[in-house]
Amino acid sequence: MEFDTIDWHFYAGYLMLGLVGFRLLWGFLGPSPVRFKTLLMSPADIFSYLKIMNRREPSGTPGHNPVGSISVLLMIVFISAQAVTGLFIESDDFYESAPLASYVSDETIGWLTWWHHLNAKIILVLVALHVGAVLFYLIWKKENLIKPMFTGWKWVKVKKNDA
Repeated sequence: MEFDTIDWHFYAGYLMLGLVGFRLLWGFLGPSPVRFKTLLMSPADIFSYLKIMNRREPSGTPGHNPVGSISVLLMIVFISAQAVTGLFIESDDFYESAPLASYVSDETIGWLTWWHHLNAKIILVLVALHVGAVLFYLIWKKENLIKPMFTGWKWVKVKKNDA
C-alpha cells in the first residue's frame, strides 16, 4: 500500500480528533490537576501569578499554574478547531475533498479552508510559546516541567507558610 503526503495529513487529522476527544473526556474524568474545573482560573489568580512569575524559584503549584492553564485551554480550543475544520475543507492541492465537505456550501468550505490555514499558523505560535515557557521554567526557575508532562507526576516543595 502506498501513501502520499495528503493521506498522511488526513490520518494525522483523524489522530488529532481522537486525541482531542480523549483530552476532553480526561478534562472531566481525569485526576484533579488536569480537570477543567482546576484549569479555569480567575483573572485575579492570573494577574497575581504574573506578578511573581519572574521570581527565580519554582512555581509551587501542584498542577498547572495560571499561565499554564491558559496555555492548555488555548491549545485545546485551537487544536480542536483545526481538527474539526479539516473535516470540511477542499483544496486545489488535493484530488479529493475532506469527508464532510459535501455537507456544506462552497462558501462555507472556502471559509473553513481559510480558517484551517490561518489556524495552523496560530498553533505554531502557541507551540513556540509553550516550548519557550517550558525552557523558561527549566532554565530560569529550575523547575522541570517536561517529566510531569509525560508522567503526570510533579513534585512540589511545600513552603513553610503554606504548611
